[in-house]
Amino acid sequence: MKWTSALAIYLLFWAFSAFFVLPFHGRRAGDDATPLVRGQEPGAPATFRPGRILFQMTIAATVAFVLYYIAYVTGWADPDVLTGRA
Repeated sequence: MKWTSALAIYLLFWAFSAFFVLPFHGRRAGDDATPLVRGQEPGAPATFRPGRILFQMTIAATVAFVLYYIAYVTGWADPDVLTGRA
């Protein structure tokens, strides 16, 4: 596998990991004892920490990519088999 292909696949895993990381973040603003500001969505997070979210996305994407790469190297995810050419 070329390094550019590996980078593209890793970036896809990184982008998709947001869907796995974001639902597990923090308390909702409606759960806090502080009153909501007019127009504030009660389901919005009470505190937003983008650095922590990006770090967790990087960890999730790295784990997923390592598992994919192991499957690719060992032949479990052979492109020829997956496309039906073998």
